Amino acid sequence: MEQINVSYAGFWKRFVAYIIDDIVLSLAGFFVIVFIGALFGLSFLSLFSSDAESTVALIIAAASAILMAILALMIVGWLYFALMESSVNQATLGKMALGIKVTDLDGNRISFGRATGRYFGKIVSGMILYIGFIMAGFTEKKQALHDIMASCLVVNKQYPQ
Repeated sequence: MEQINVSYAGFWKRFVAYIIDDIVLSLAGFFVIVFIGALFGLSFLSLFSSDAESTVALIIAAASAILMAILALMIVGWLYFALMESSVNQATLGKMALGIKVTDLDGNRISFGRATGRYFGKIVSGMILYIGFIMAGFTEKKQALHDIMASCLVVNKQYPQ
C-alpha cells in the first residue's frame, strides 16, 4: 500500500477561504433579506393608518420580519457549510478556490452530521475570544478547536503527478 503524505492547510489559507465564503454568504444573505423584506413589506402597506392598533401591528410585523431574517440567515449559513463540506468536493467555494478540503482523521469524506457538528463547534471556537480558530496556527495537524471536536482535518488537495 502506498503511503500518502498529507499536507495540512494552515491558518492563513483557511482564513482567506473563510473570507471568500463570507462574501458568498453575504450575497446570499442580501437576497434572503430582500425576499423576506418584500414578503413582510406587502403586509406593511395594509397597516398604514393613524390608529394605535395599526401601529402595534406594524411593530409586530417588523419584529417578525427581523426574526425571520435572522433565522433564515442562520439556516443558510449552516446548510452552506455542512452540505458543501460533506459533498463530493469536501469544500466550500472558498476552500475550493484555495485548493483545500475537509476530511475525517483518515482522509475520508465527512458525513453531513459531522459537518453539522463542525459548523456548530465554530460557535465554541469563537466564544473563547476566537482562540479556537487561532489554534489552527499552532496545533500539530493545524486543527482549530471545532476540527478537534468533530475529528476533522483541513488539508491541501493532493493532485495526481
